[in-house]
Parts: sequence; C-alpha cells; structure tokens
Amino acid sequence: MSPLIQPVITEKSMQLAPSGQYTFEVHPNTNKIEIAKEIKRLYKVDVVSVKIISTKGKYKIYKRIKGKQSDIKKAIIILKSGNKIPGFEMAKEKGEK
Repeated sequence: MSPLIQPVITEKSMQLAPSGQYTFEVHPNTNKIEIAKEIKRLYKVDVVSVKIISTKGKYKIYKRIKGKQSDIKKAIIILKSGNKIPGFEMAKEKGEK
C-alpha cells in the first residue's frame, strides 16, 4: 500500500512547486522515511527533506445534523535542485511573461 493518497493542488502548493517544494496528502500512520522512499520510487527524483503537517477536521452542522470532517495529514517534499515532478507546473495567465 502506497503512503501517498493524492497530490494537493491548491494555489499555495502550485506557487511552491517552482522552488522545488511539492505537497501530497498522505496516510495518517506514515512517517517521513516511508514518504521519501515512495516519492523517490514513483517519480525518480532525489528528496532532500520532508515536512509533515497534521490538521484536525472541523466540526460542521448541516441543518440539524452534526458531523466532523476527516483529519488530514499532508507532506511537503523538498527536492534536490534541478529535479521536478510532472503535473505541478502552473499555467501562465494572459499578460504574464
């Protein structure tokens, strides 16, 4: 089973990509070493470091039903300079050079 769930595609994560930092959602019980090995195996890149962020799910009320969103664990992977992961390039808007 892969420790990676999916890449996080947000405005902030796309701005980090040109500097060699990529964000992925990971399983809650994985550690930095497992994440680094999986990134290296899947994308054939050199990983410099891995930072992990755990966020608690929010409590929500919809009409009369109370519920809780899932907890999320994200990993920010920093790659060696010159390495890139395809799919994280930010499209240039009109007028941008």
